[in-house]
Amino acid sequence: MYLLLIVAFIDMFSQLPIIAPFADSLGATPIVVGSVIGIYSFSNMLGNVLSGIWVDKFGSKRILTCSMILAGVLVFMYTYVTNPTQLLALRFFHGFAAGFIVPAAFAAIGRNDDLESSGKKMSHSGATIGIAAIIGPAMGAILSNRLGIDWLFYSVSIAMILVGFLSFVLIKPQLVMRKKSIKQDETGFAFMKIRDIQFAYLSIFLLLLMQGLLTYTLPLKVQELHLTQEMTGIYLSVFGVVAILFFLLPSNRIFDRFNSRKLMFFGLFIIALSVLGLGLSTSSNAVFLSMIIYGVGFAFLFPSTSKTIVEQTSLQNRGKAFGMYYACFSLGVISGSFLAGLLGTSATLIFTVGAALVLTSTVLMVINQRRKSYKT
Repeated sequence: MYLLLIVAFIDMFSQLPIIAPFADSLGATPIVVGSVIGIYSFSNMLGNVLSGIWVDKFGSKRILTCSMILAGVLVFMYTYVTNPTQLLALRFFHGFAAGFIVPAAFAAIGRNDDLESSGKKMSHSGATIGIAAIIGPAMGAILSNRLGIDWLFYSVSIAMILVGFLSFVLIKPQLVMRKKSIKQDETGFAFMKIRDIQFAYLSIFLLLLMQGLLTYTLPLKVQELHLTQEMTGIYLSVFGVVAILFFLLPSNRIFDRFNSRKLMFFGLFIIALSVLGLGLSTSSNAVFLSMIIYGVGFAFLFPSTSKTIVEQTSLQNRGKAFGMYYACFSLGVISGSFLAGLLGTSATLIFTVGAALVLTSTVLMVINQRRKSYKT
């Protein structure tokens, strides 16, 4: 399952450095290039929601097998694209098919209701995303530069199709629960009324909002400090390595020992502190330190939010809950880049506004939770 997640996220991350130049080479205008990038996340969000519904109805195995193979075939189709219109359509269907994969995978990972180790499992799942975030862009850049962009598509397509068939062979089918054992509040989208799930959705949205903002703004900060653009990749790798180490080392035990809500709030505070630090940084070392802190915040947030979904749902609605979770994930990425572009070209201003947004949201959630505690 972790291998499946790595391949699924490499599919997305490997195209980050090449999709804009690829669209430009086909004659796309700047507006179309932006649409090609954004439409993937939009259709991915739709796939996330539908995936959750179908996982609860048909089980994870069918969804994972079909979506991995279909997404692999669609990646292969990039080699036949000859104009921007075809690329735009293919990106829509690719994002939609890929959107089924991750919610189904996380629902499968958390389906045994072993709450005592769910935090550790979710931290390991977060490590797979971090690994893919480091490998994917480098793989995309190296393969496309040395062998040609078609070989990147061939490699990713073959990997996805092979893993799709492996998932069909190795993943155990999900047990179907008897209808009489299903409670009324375990059907539909009733789980969205649970306060902790609402906090988890807002927290993951804010995290990915900052991720989208960071992707857009960090190169501007590097430029402001008169550093080489290669430092952008180094800084992004720093946060990824820190998060992976936190996920895999014994430090991941905290997710099974402490309250997930408190870990979420603490992680958001760390993210706000690191983003503010990026805005105020006047040297390379200060940016480096801020990215380390950002990696710690990311490491706190991802497992604690995903563990909350496992804790507050049952087998009957966990697929839908993770579908909505990753819809917030995709929406955050889109919103972060949009917000950064809206604010202009000052990295200091963008980072400061981002930090204020996260900190304000965190304070409001804490106040809301305390009021609820006093009432009960």
